[in-house]
Amino acid sequence: MGSIGLLKNSTMICAPLMAESVEQMLKDMQKAKAEGADVIEIRLDCIKGFQPKKDLQILLRNKPLPIIIVYRATSQGGQYDADDQTRLETLQLAKELGSDYVEFELKVASDLMKEGQFHRSSRSKIIVSSYVNAVTSSKEDLSHLVACMQSTGADVVKLVVNAMTITETAKIFHLLSHCQVPLIAYSTGERGLISQILGPKFGGFLVYGSIGEHIVPGLPTLSSFKQAYEIDCVDSDTKVFGLVSKPVSHSKGPFLHNPTFRHAGYNGIYVPMLVDDLKEFFNVYSGPDFAGFSVGIPYKEAVLDFCDEVHPLAQSIGAVNTIIRRPMDGRLIGYNTDCEASITAIEDALRLGGIRNGDALPSPLKDRLFVLVGAGGAGRALAFGAKSRGARVIVFDIDFDRAKSLANDVLGEAYPFEHLVAFQPENGAILANATPLGMHPNTANRIPVDQKTLKEYKVVFDAVYNPRKTRLLKDAEAAGAIIVSGVEMFLRQATGQFNLFTGGKAPEDFMRDIIMEKF
Repeated sequence: MGSIGLLKNSTMICAPLMAESVEQMLKDMQKAKAEGADVIEIRLDCIKGFQPKKDLQILLRNKPLPIIIVYRATSQGGQYDADDQTRLETLQLAKELGSDYVEFELKVASDLMKEGQFHRSSRSKIIVSSYVNAVTSSKEDLSHLVACMQSTGADVVKLVVNAMTITETAKIFHLLSHCQVPLIAYSTGERGLISQILGPKFGGFLVYGSIGEHIVPGLPTLSSFKQAYEIDCVDSDTKVFGLVSKPVSHSKGPFLHNPTFRHAGYNGIYVPMLVDDLKEFFNVYSGPDFAGFSVGIPYKEAVLDFCDEVHPLAQSIGAVNTIIRRPMDGRLIGYNTDCEASITAIEDALRLGGIRNGDALPSPLKDRLFVLVGAGGAGRALAFGAKSRGARVIVFDIDFDRAKSLANDVLGEAYPFEHLVAFQPENGAILANATPLGMHPNTANRIPVDQKTLKEYKVVFDAVYNPRKTRLLKDAEAAGAIIVSGVEMFLRQATGQFNLFTGGKAPEDFMRDIIMEKF
């Protein structure tokens, strides 16, 4: 399977602290160290009633780790809105007092350099920064900007991009790979999350992570850097896999795939990828570093158009949840691991419940009524799986035309979604939810099945896996049904994905242990 680099990459993890008092800054510095930070960024502009000489001495005297001093004006996205000369004098004071790093914006650094005031300090390294809008900045523009910052004599260059799509973040990886000076470069927001996680792969000087109770959009927590992503193991040879979806914040894939990669000795990392435009995404992320993808809501059907080849099962279902970039020619091959994962989970639950059709009939689903809610990618996998086992399929979907199309494909029936609440199933039927209703954070929701009819279902399955036991499953369990969590489907489809990602055999017991511990 390949091996993991023995040497730790040189990228540091930085905790940005924005407390409103010096006292809280001191406490947060200790928390950052305890949670695994290598360096701390202090935002002086966030401190209310800040007294430069007194407070800087306290902070620097009590720092548990190397420290970066930042004093950002409102024009640069900060909170300092007073006299700019005082701000610059404070930054110069931080240099004199021996801060490990002091950050200056490019314009300020250029002006100081022209005035001969931008002298080096033997005690402090200078970070020169710039904040730009990626939409209007080409790769060449950003490279020129980095060169301008470098020309100031900066020890470290910092570029922060306000990216509106994940594809703009690819410019960051290009800069990191080609810059000749230490470079901090990342994209803000949830669409820029991978610029932090993959910074070590492309040679970033440092990446940012938030301390536990101070979550910052677009930043992993310090603990997730260590536990979910294990970025100490990431190097230039690491293969990137990711969940292509919208939304992605609910995904627990990184908490399963990354420890499994490490356990199996495979040099890979799995990241969430919030994608807005599939065509643009696959055009931009077309290199061999991006070796494969999981596909989630709402793209499992649409993504077929971007695969060069599709496995026959996925083709017949009309939905893909796994894509591999074939190493020999870079072609994208689409697969579906949802189908067997979901159907075998339901079959095993029936068998554990004592439901068998006899030795001559291989599946306890044969001839049973299979009531499916949701005709998207996950629903199609369930419908085709149920049909292959001999079940009779009925489909409900908020898009009745889509429900009818799927029902026609599996020789089943379709009903409008609003009829679900009054639908009377035959005793012993199977109910399967393949919609996002009930998914975190909207856990109070569920499909509108009448509580009185839930007792007619022998098994109730919910494809939602976060939370582990949805409201639908709680209600079904109270009604006496056998329940099957989406976690079981998630585990089974993930083992299939691991096999495709790595070309090896998934350590199923190890993966199940993670599921039991983390989910």
